[in-house]
Amino acid sequence: MERTEIDQIIALLKHEVVPAIGCTEPICVALSVARATEALGSKPEQIEVKLSANILKNAMGVGIPGTGMVGLPIAIALGALIGKSADKLEILKTCTPESVEAGKKYIAEQRIKISLKKDIKDKLYSEAICTTGDKKGIAIIAGDHTNFVYVADTEKVLIDHLDKESASDEDTVGEGELHLNMRKVYDFAMSCPLQDIEFILESRKLNMRAAANGLKESYGHELGKTLSRPLGRGILGENIFSHILSSTSSACDARMGGALIPVMSNSGSGNQGICATNPVAVFAEENHNTEEELIRGLVLSHLTAVYIKQSLGPLSALCGCVVASTGSSCGITYLMGGSYQQITYAVKNMIANLTGMICDGAKPSCALKVTSGVSTAVLSAMLAMQQKYVTAVEGIIDEDVDISIHNLTSIGMDAMNETDKMVLDIMTHKKLASE
Repeated sequence: MERTEIDQIIALLKHEVVPAIGCTEPICVALSVARATEALGSKPEQIEVKLSANILKNAMGVGIPGTGMVGLPIAIALGALIGKSADKLEILKTCTPESVEAGKKYIAEQRIKISLKKDIKDKLYSEAICTTGDKKGIAIIAGDHTNFVYVADTEKVLIDHLDKESASDEDTVGEGELHLNMRKVYDFAMSCPLQDIEFILESRKLNMRAAANGLKESYGHELGKTLSRPLGRGILGENIFSHILSSTSSACDARMGGALIPVMSNSGSGNQGICATNPVAVFAEENHNTEEELIRGLVLSHLTAVYIKQSLGPLSALCGCVVASTGSSCGITYLMGGSYQQITYAVKNMIANLTGMICDGAKPSCALKVTSGVSTAVLSAMLAMQQKYVTAVEGIIDEDVDISIHNLTSIGMDAMNETDKMVLDIMTHKKLASE
């Protein structure tokens, strides 16, 4: 592999594997509001946000870090009151009880309007319009959680990439010219100089810390704590498998429950970052793998997820745990001593099992889906090590692993669009018990 291509992949990894505080969809909205507020130059009197259906779906039921509250209004208010766009996906890191109270007051004053933006091509779209008197600030994010395609103040346009396909103003890393496949992902993970990829260890540090926080506190449905209690241990045992499930679900519990802690995300999703990290990190520790093996296993896991997401897109009807768990299955297979061929077997086993798992928004119960994905990741790796895999005569699996991956992403990106519409319709029209 030539040095130019190695540098491209490193840049791609550093772009897609970044710290994030809170669910990235409401955080994306808060980020667009913060940038529009900066363009306005003062605290807005009114804020209007226009969002894609997928952003709305993923922001409706998730906890907002440091607030004890759920949903978009408080995220929008804090984006305007304390947000700094330079902080990107960590925009709420300065949240305090005082700022939360100010945000609640801002909401009570009915300064926020949220609506669905129709007839847009991007599934990830957040448009914020902040006004004070006759002054205005506008910011639009599209295609990527931190990708500003349009920014304007009252007098002039500051950024305008609206006519460009997935244009990025400051985050361009050349991924448009980089064509990954499974073999290239594996070769990079196995051969890249170690000092160039040691940064991936930060994902273990952040996401294992999130898991510890989830076990210590009470977040969401407390799946991680449930798995760690005597009942959970009595059913699953005290072993690598149960520890993987507990660690991953605990981190997800904390993140979805609104813990004010950073996790290392993957392709714009904290849950995907957790899914790609914790199973590999736990297995490496308990299997006594070397640090180099851990680093290469984490890179293989994260880069596999990034590769799959390249054709799936940042948001889709397909649950992201399918993608990230496939990455972790590859990493675990490698740590078990698996070859490239056995890693492709693990990928096929994952696709044959989890394809079709729907995304019905970000919420505390995501911990259940994450745990389903990770348990399948371990089983798929175990089968792969025994030379057992789903063959091309079964379902959507092809002899070629890359074609199998693209069969998965085609279903998630295209065929499940109607499913996505139905899910959103159900979510927005159901009668809640609290009403």
